[in-house]
Amino acid sequence: MDWNAPTTWWLVTGALVAAELATGTFYLLMLALGTAAGAVAAHLGLGPTGQWVTAALVGAGCTAAWHLQRARAPRSAPAAANQDVNIDIGAAVQVQAWLPDGSARVAYRGTTWAVRFAGTGVPAPGAHVIVSVQSGWLGVKPAPGH
Repeated sequence: MDWNAPTTWWLVTGALVAAELATGTFYLLMLALGTAAGAVAAHLGLGPTGQWVTAALVGAGCTAAWHLQRARAPRSAPAAANQDVNIDIGAAVQVQAWLPDGSARVAYRGTTWAVRFAGTGVPAPGAHVIVSVQSGWLGVKPAPGH
């Protein structure tokens, strides 16, 4: 069977999309855009050199643009302090008294939790906000206005 140039480019594009679906590597989609551009160049009658240059420029350009976009995006907080991962982040607790080692016990969600002070200065009893959850410990800082 004799395939023409656009068919070959479209098959490579499909293979790259399938590989991206299997691996989750978004950069493969950017390369697939490049090969799709090569297919369009072939449909428009460009020769092999024009097709390869088009595919390379579009693929590399899309990959570079995606890399720069990700580099500029703000980093998410670590899972232990990320409200999108842990619904307890930002919840209020009441600390009755701090122990000399900087820990305390608080009632939260129907049970008693161990807390560590994660604010600045000297821990004081009162309203606090959960800022992290690590191995059964709640990291807390004073609630705003307290």
